[in-house]
Amino acid sequence: MSNLSYNETKQKHFPTLKQYVPIVERVHGGTHPEFHTIRELFDAIVEKTKEAGDTKPGLDKEFARLREITNDYTVPEDVCESYAAVYKMLAELDQAYHA
Repeated sequence: MSNLSYNETKQKHFPTLKQYVPIVERVHGGTHPEFHTIRELFDAIVEKTKEAGDTKPGLDKEFARLREITNDYTVPEDVCESYAAVYKMLAELDQAYHA
């Protein structure tokens, strides 16, 4: 993983995640219904981050729930590279937030 701050990691990953998350949900949501919750949590993270402005947003609950439903960001075997990329970026955000 990296030593980037949460703000740096957010700037690096939010644009891609905003594109990938809805697509992955549409493609894999039927066989991986937990991804609907992942999208809801990601949307909440984006909103809380926006509302926090320059201060650190309170995202402990969201990241704890993401770790729980993704089995600590363990990528399922039957998914595409975009799904795996979403998990990797979310894990990096989680790590940067808690650093």
